[in-house]
Amino acid sequence: MSLRTPLGRVLGRGAAKEGVHHWWLQRLTAVALAPLAIWFVVSLLSLPSLDYATVRLWLHEDATALLLMLLVVTAAWHSLLGVRVVLEDYVANRGARIIALALSNYLHVLAAAAGVFAILKVALGGAA
Repeated sequence: MSLRTPLGRVLGRGAAKEGVHHWWLQRLTAVALAPLAIWFVVSLLSLPSLDYATVRLWLHEDATALLLMLLVVTAAWHSLLGVRVVLEDYVANRGARIIALALSNYLHVLAAAAGVFAILKVALGGAA
């Protein structure tokens, strides 16, 4: 038996503790994605062609590779945050929710790592 009031039991939980942090992270990643996405589209449109040799030369520039890796990692993080909210809100079964959240985490990390690996492989002169 607890002597705490119902309000005392809920303070520090839910949106008052972790939810605001999650909300801010999602907004910050969205703000970071906006200029990165604009840069990416403008950069691709400015290339003379989109064949492998041209894109490879484009990726050989340090700033290009770095910004592209930032785009991939930030997009994966933003996606992870959004998918997490959907899973937490709409998967009612606790066990299924935990499995779905873990699987989502693994898949987002795998996607980000694969994207960074592909960028590095092309930028550093990997085979076609």
